[in-house]
Amino acid sequence: MSRIALLAAVLAALASGAAPAPQAASACRPTPPDALGPFYEPGAPVRSKIGTGYVLSGRVLAARTCRAIPRARIELWLANPQGEYDDAHRATIVAGRRGGYRLESNKPPSYESRPPHIHVRVTARGYRTLVTQHYPKAGRSSVVFNLVLVKR
Repeated sequence: MSRIALLAAVLAALASGAAPAPQAASACRPTPPDALGPFYEPGAPVRSKIGTGYVLSGRVLAARTCRAIPRARIELWLANPQGEYDDAHRATIVAGRRGGYRLESNKPPSYESRPPHIHVRVTARGYRTLVTQHYPKAGRSSVVFNLVLVKR
């Protein structure tokens, strides 16, 4: 929606006493990219649980419209409690109809000079591949981490 069209919609809504639609107010900010890292391996099994103690969930959304991107493929991997990468701590999740996903894992440990983190790679038809990382905050056992993609 252009700025002029948005302004016209807001003015019309105010004149009629109605509030503008939430989507008309702003687009979703794209998730910042981050390093893929040296431990990425394609083909992780489809599963949503690779440990216990930490839940990472959210939705996959389109940056321009904030609409859900169903069936996006989310690959996640993290170090095990000993700070090593292994196949038991890799997963692929397919986002649901509303773009939702949920991963249950151990809380990732810090290792060497790296803070705790979970690697994330998201692919969806018509969108740029997103490679990012989630950095858990101390004391949290769950977080909502939306993944916002940009069209190709």
